[in-house]
Amino acid sequence: MTLEFLQPEGWERPRGYAYGVAAQGKVICVSGMIGSAPDFVGQVRDALGRIVAVLAEAGAKPDHIVRMTWYVIDKREYVREHQAIGEVYREIIGRHYPAMTAVQVAALVEDSARVEIEVTAVV
Repeated sequence: MTLEFLQPEGWERPRGYAYGVAAQGKVICVSGMIGSAPDFVGQVRDALGRIVAVLAEAGAKPDHIVRMTWYVIDKREYVREHQAIGEVYREIIGRHYPAMTAVQVAALVEDSARVEIEVTAVV
């Protein structure tokens, strides 16, 4: 796999994500994963754990992730829990920060879900 993190000259270095990632290799698309925990951070932990399990099926690891999209039903909750999310993220994914997007949505298909995360990885 060839992986290049894209950091335009003169731009402030982002914290917790990359502006862009160029990659070459086998592409792995992981469907949106949710968690079953009753709390937001627990659902993030569950979803990230499931993502890692799917990646392993393809012989991939978290550091192969090139793009991650977070769908949250309450952006205030996401921002409020940012520190705890970061701790869980580093525990499961490590200090690998791909291109990321987070959006607030009106609802998720599973009524109890507060967050859904999907990724693209390249091996």
